Amino acid sequence: MSDAAFMTEALELAARARPSPNPRVGCVLVRDGVVVGRGFHRRAGMAHAEVAAIEDAGDRARGATAYVTLEPCNHHGRTPPCTDALLAAGVNRVVFGVSDPNPHVEGRGADRLREAGVVVDEGVEREACEGLIEAWRVCVTRGYPLVVLKVAMTLDGRIATRTRASKWITSAEARRDAHLLRARADAILVGVGTVLSDDPMLTPRDVTVVGALPARVVLDSRLRTPTTSLLARTASEAPVWVLHGPEAPAERRSALRAMGVETIEVALEDERIGLREALRALASKGVTELLVEGGGAVHGALLDAGLGDKLVAYVAPKLFGGRDAFPAFGGVGASSVDDARSVRAWRFEPLGSDLKITAEIANVYRDHHSDR
Repeated sequence: MSDAAFMTEALELAARARPSPNPRVGCVLVRDGVVVGRGFHRRAGMAHAEVAAIEDAGDRARGATAYVTLEPCNHHGRTPPCTDALLAAGVNRVVFGVSDPNPHVEGRGADRLREAGVVVDEGVEREACEGLIEAWRVCVTRGYPLVVLKVAMTLDGRIATRTRASKWITSAEARRDAHLLRARADAILVGVGTVLSDDPMLTPRDVTVVGALPARVVLDSRLRTPTTSLLARTASEAPVWVLHGPEAPAERRSALRAMGVETIEVALEDERIGLREALRALASKGVTELLVEGGGAVHGALLDAGLGDKLVAYVAPKLFGGRDAFPAFGGVGASSVDDARSVRAWRFEPLGSDLKITAEIANVYRDHHSDR
């Protein structure tokens, strides 16, 4: 088998876990063309992929080649450096897919291994390995999560009629795909308006969830989230975090906490939750990929602030019409055509009667470090 084939197996192993706030990493050890050890990082604080593969291989690791999706770490965190484990096991070649982008890591794993006489090759299946750690890379380099805006809308860009009716705009196939998005996110965010109008549960349903259920997050400056809401009543099943302002009533905080909801105070900007501080607060709780399900006011505010990274739009072949129907993106918006936010890397996929559009929102990756 080729280097690419062994790296593909490492990628498949990595996809078995969601160890946020750590990256997904997989490793296979190969000696004489045969896989002798397999491992992946299951959860933060547990053995890294390289160590798990070495433990699986035992004495057969000596003289082997390690295929790792991410450059082996060379620093002490919650676990010892993987470079030390590889050297102690007698691995004589290391092949990795993508370099470690963490700016806080002192020392490069590849340099440490080469200095010890290990042959190191990098860049095998680089694109796939980069995709595996995209959310983590964004989070460690700028200090807050990858933000994915998800919207189910009509062809004229509406998410509800003038009477707030919205179920169901899209097909069953599109809704199931949206639950897959939820299953891979660390947290799902909505505004309190969505909680009050739709009373959503925000859990992935009828799909496989790898790891813990995603946290459910509400932007709610005045703590209007009802204790009778589905979110509050199911707080014991999956985490519920409500981000509120400093002046939120103490009795509301106590009532929600009694239901198992975690209330998190965040500074306000123009009487609304400060979005950058909110995102940093979520990053501090281990969120690297955030799925935003709106409504339109939240989507628009994130766009206005330049904080949306990706867009996933499920577009139904329907027209609501009417100036009072609710738009997918509110906020202030562009003042001119030239000020419009553009998207790139379009991808289209039919789902039932609908069209799924995924894209990157342009100009959001610049100046990652300026937001630290």
